[in-house]
Amino acid sequence: MPVLLRSASLTGFAEVARSVGLNPHAMLAGTGLPSDALSDPDLKVPADGVRHLLELSADLSGEPAFGLRMAETRRLSNLGPVGLLMREEPTLRRALDALLRFSRLHNAAVFLKVEVAGDVVVIREEVIVGKAAPVRQSTELAIGVVFRLLSVFLGPNWRAKRICFAHAAPKDRSVHWRVFGRNVEFGHDFNGIVCNARDLEAPNPGADPVIARYARQVLEASLRGDGKTFTNEVRQLVFMLLPAGHCRIELVAQHVGMGRRTVHRQLAKEGETFSGIVEAARHELAARYIDEGERPLAEVSELLGFSAPSAFSRWYRQHAGASASRRRATAAGP
Repeated sequence: MPVLLRSASLTGFAEVARSVGLNPHAMLAGTGLPSDALSDPDLKVPADGVRHLLELSADLSGEPAFGLRMAETRRLSNLGPVGLLMREEPTLRRALDALLRFSRLHNAAVFLKVEVAGDVVVIREEVIVGKAAPVRQSTELAIGVVFRLLSVFLGPNWRAKRICFAHAAPKDRSVHWRVFGRNVEFGHDFNGIVCNARDLEAPNPGADPVIARYARQVLEASLRGDGKTFTNEVRQLVFMLLPAGHCRIELVAQHVGMGRRTVHRQLAKEGETFSGIVEAARHELAARYIDEGERPLAEVSELLGFSAPSAFSRWYRQHAGASASRRRATAAGP
């Protein structure tokens, strides 16, 4: 089953496409997406189609910050009912909690997690489309959108401590500096926003608890009919734990509050296995790190959770039919 998202995720696409000389409707047709996706925000469209659309648009236009430029005009209302709930929550922390719980109803391809370490908070975002393919534009769009949402609560002049991207830096960073400020860093082992913990306590004086309660009820009902919720939760945990080298069934079981056998049984009910989810995640991440990045292959091995580069090399050759170094040379072109 393909990963789906609301067509509202394409908000701003037409304007940015025209500004760089592209025909937005022709671009959608060329990638198999319905033209109505630009006018009806509630259509469900495949995440991989949107990913391909953004990557192709960036390549054809020569605009390396295509996705980020789409994020510049985003509003809470673009998130539909999720944005309505966030707008009525009393603090930024509560608004983020709502986004974490219900974001997959808007965009099932984006995984969000908030990690607190002392007085610092890391808001991690990873794009999961279910296949080995570049996601640079989708990632920058997702980070840009959350940054815009934080700015709604913290003011337009707010700046994060750090904006982190796993991919390599573009030659021209002017759009990144315009959107985020100068504290943008590339080549990290995660994508996300680092800010002060106290920022999350920012109050929302216009919050309406009655509207918030109504919006939450609607979203909870939608979540119950969302399908493979447990598989999604495990998949997100795998993407989070792989780079740290801790992606074991025992640790995932601790995160979801059940025994390892119960995890296996729950996944089996949804037609999935833990090993299958890990393999799929490794394939997806390997393609990103090898095709897009400039990381040494030994570092790629660590980020995919292998105990040694030799184990990674054997795994990659077995599944790809060629060595990782050959694949990187092919992706780089002449």
